Amino acid sequence: MPKDAVVNIVAPGGTGPMGPFARVSGMQTKLHRWAAADQGRGFDDLFNLVYDPATLRVAFERVAGNTGARTPGVDGLTVDAVETSVGMPGFLDDLRQGLKDGTFRPLPVRERSIPKPGGSGKVRKLGIPTIADRVVQAALKLVLEPIFEADFVPVSYGFRPKRRAHDAVAEIHYFGTRGYRWVLDADIEACFDSIDHPVLMDRVRSRVTDKRVLLLVQGAVSDGLCKRQG
Repeated sequence: MPKDAVVNIVAPGGTGPMGPFARVSGMQTKLHRWAAADQGRGFDDLFNLVYDPATLRVAFERVAGNTGARTPGVDGLTVDAVETSVGMPGFLDDLRQGLKDGTFRPLPVRERSIPKPGGSGKVRKLGIPTIADRVVQAALKLVLEPIFEADFVPVSYGFRPKRRAHDAVAEIHYFGTRGYRWVLDADIEACFDSIDHPVLMDRVRSRVTDKRVLLLVQGAVSDGLCKRQG
């Protein structure tokens, strides 16, 4: 397995053999190994991994550690408010039960606009989901990322674990010292708004056949959770 294939999970309190971070790391390693061994394999039993207590705990820690943890969604709750009111264990227990019995539903996002960098005067729209929705999205990412990582080509660097812009620059430098003289710089304007979501979901279905997971992903896409803040 490539050392940069899965999410790097390192956090205090997760070093024990049955700690949540160790459990999730082990789960990711297995999923990636199975996906890499059979690129035509469809995964049909992932939902239990999404609502597993360890997955939700790691997902909550991810959300709490992001810069947007203090930014509330439409319900007005921040991470601090959740921990003060019901506490993380109670919050995750309720969320897990909602996922298990099918009553969980993502709430609409809170929309806001921020200036685009570069002084162009243009703005970028953000959809800010609730803390609960962010945790579910983070849990989905923990489960799905190691599967789809197995399908990416080595020279793909965008939004992948343990990869950054500096790696892409190094790749360009490598080819530049071997006779290549042109670099193509392209961007998809308003990519999230322009991308064909049914086609995107078809690509997801090529690897994930668990209908309950697909419904969660579809709900995240439909309600704009992918345009989340931190």
